Amino acid sequence: MDFRSPAFLQRHLLHTLAFYDGRCLDPSGGFFHFYKDDGHVYDRETRHLVSSTRFVYNFAAAACRFPAHPRAAAWREAAAHGLRFVQDVHFNPHTGSHAWLLHWDGRHATVQNGTQHAYGLAFVLLAHAHALRAGVAGARVGLDATVALLEQRFWSPAAGLYADEIGSDGRLGSYRGQNANMHACEAMLAAFDATGEAWFLDRAARIAENVTVGLAAQAGGLLWEHYCEEGNSGRWAVDWDYHRSQPGDLFRPWGFQTGHLTEWAKLLLTLELHQPDAASGLQRVQRARALFDAAMAHGWDTAHGGLVYGFAGSGVTPADGPMAVCDGDKYFWVQAESIAAAARLAQRTNDTLYWTWYEGLWAYAWQHFVDHRHGAWYRVLAPDNSKRSDEKSPAGKTDYHTMGACHDVLDVLQG
Repeated sequence: MDFRSPAFLQRHLLHTLAFYDGRCLDPSGGFFHFYKDDGHVYDRETRHLVSSTRFVYNFAAAACRFPAHPRAAAWREAAAHGLRFVQDVHFNPHTGSHAWLLHWDGRHATVQNGTQHAYGLAFVLLAHAHALRAGVAGARVGLDATVALLEQRFWSPAAGLYADEIGSDGRLGSYRGQNANMHACEAMLAAFDATGEAWFLDRAARIAENVTVGLAAQAGGLLWEHYCEEGNSGRWAVDWDYHRSQPGDLFRPWGFQTGHLTEWAKLLLTLELHQPDAASGLQRVQRARALFDAAMAHGWDTAHGGLVYGFAGSGVTPADGPMAVCDGDKYFWVQAESIAAAARLAQRTNDTLYWTWYEGLWAYAWQHFVDHRHGAWYRVLAPDNSKRSDEKSPAGKTDYHTMGACHDVLDVLQG
């Protein structure tokens, strides 16, 4: 299999999208979010903000990538359909916020979790940016409104980063996390692509600098997930104990996250491509290499192949002792993001080592994660690559990472 062939990547992207296309759209509003391996929808009423927005991305990006495809107009309308649900149902004008989790009966929505998450708003922004590129009406107005919400409610000038959550009482919580900022950086890059406005690129650069250089200095050059504010300074300090007993948590796992190291590598190289500068560009490439190389060194399973979910040392950081796996499960998104990062590193550095990693990651995913019968990727595998369940795509997945990786690599290969 020629994993570097644009034709292969296009076929795989369309094959993955076909798993959802034709069965995911709910005519009453939004999309269905829960799928078994064969595509059976096993929950028709729960709606998660992350899935709602990622489906918009999936269809908008496909419409832009394949404008001559017979389904392109239908994909554009699906993106518009999904965006309306985000704007009209997830968003509550009385609170000025987007509900994290809803129950939707086809006519009315009941909020199951109204917590405001910067992570969620990052995906609301990403959805609007890609919808704008696809020509969806109202996307620009929604994009600007989402940025305003992020800035007003979550931006911390002292840290140069976004805080994490606002509870149902309207108060900003004490938790601070890098994950929301990583996806905010991704969304800002998408907003720049959609608008051409330098503010978005500058904000992405500031976030990237503060996370991958500033925060990383507290963790031996790697990226810890969890932080708290230092007194009244507004600056962040590592919280080594947050979720220590939960290395497999979906959104806030303990340990160094293999996939987040490679995802940041990808974002740093994307940023450097958009904002070339001799000094900062060199630093970004060096940081991208260091993060990716650390992920491969500590996260690759030499016995069974694939990248593990998380690792940490006996004293947590590399300087404190040897690293060990803290969650050996294999997640689809970790492999996908690493594929995209490897391609970007190979292109930028001309180091064949990264094409070797690219080919190896693809070969592993092709053998173990891709469902060649029904389409899409399995979500999670055990350390020995056996299946954990027949739930291919519960809320949050939508194969946004896998299709996104194909889009990224196509951009690399096609210039």
